[in-house]
Amino acid sequence: MRQEISVNKAIIRGHLIVNTPVFICIIGIPAISLYLSNQNLIPKWGIGIGFILGFVIAWSVWSFMITKWRIWAFKNVRNVHELKKRAIQEKLIWNDGNIFEKTEIRTLEDKKELKKLEKKFDKEDVYREDYSLPPRTIIKYSKSLGLFELIISILIIGFGIYFITKGTNKSYILGGIMGLIGIYSSIKELRKFLNNKPQIIIDNKGIETITTEFKNWSNIEDEQVIQEGYGKSAKSYLTYWYDEEIFEKVEIDQLNITQQQLENIIRTYRIRNNKNYR
Repeated sequence: MRQEISVNKAIIRGHLIVNTPVFICIIGIPAISLYLSNQNLIPKWGIGIGFILGFVIAWSVWSFMITKWRIWAFKNVRNVHELKKRAIQEKLIWNDGNIFEKTEIRTLEDKKELKKLEKKFDKEDVYREDYSLPPRTIIKYSKSLGLFELIISILIIGFGIYFITKGTNKSYILGGIMGLIGIYSSIKELRKFLNNKPQIIIDNKGIETITTEFKNWSNIEDEQVIQEGYGKSAKSYLTYWYDEEIFEKVEIDQLNITQQQLENIIRTYRIRNNKNYR
């Protein structure tokens, strides 16, 4: 019997066999063209060609390798819904129907194999209880992240003061703007750093957040951790419906929890609640 692969292992393999060669192409080819130009082996305009060639080859590599990874991953991972969600979040694949998804290179055999694997999505994912979790989990603002961002804000103030001391009109303006941004950011980050209030509390009975009072699991539906946006603008949220028609959405990026950890937590406590009421 073939052993199933975990979602984490599949994602790690995806980064290795897809993103690693893509990164090598997109960085290595321009670097080689720059070296050859410095050695006078190719003209200066060859550097621009190197950047274009690096992008084209990198995209071609991704288009070919991502299909191979899709087939392997969806064939060997049990929880295909979670796998697909994680792969989109970690920029391995695109959302269904996205124009970039249509650039994937799929042979006739690949298309047939992927069509067969679609049947796996008819089954719900299966999860196991994480016995290492305590009876209650309290989630607060991350002290380490808060301290880091506070230090950055203070450094911005320092650069602002530095430019002001230069004594020119432009430096006054630049320094003043940086100073105001730094002061505003410092106050905001200091408030978070000093805030010890629980932002999310989850246990066997239900969920409570900073904005919503405790709700029992029996009143909660469709609890999940989602990511919205792309790149640096991407944000992660805990979301769920309660009392049938009210939607709760709490940003978690500043909290002392990762997206994967929170997903594991809400699944485990949901499982424990279901066991208690069987």
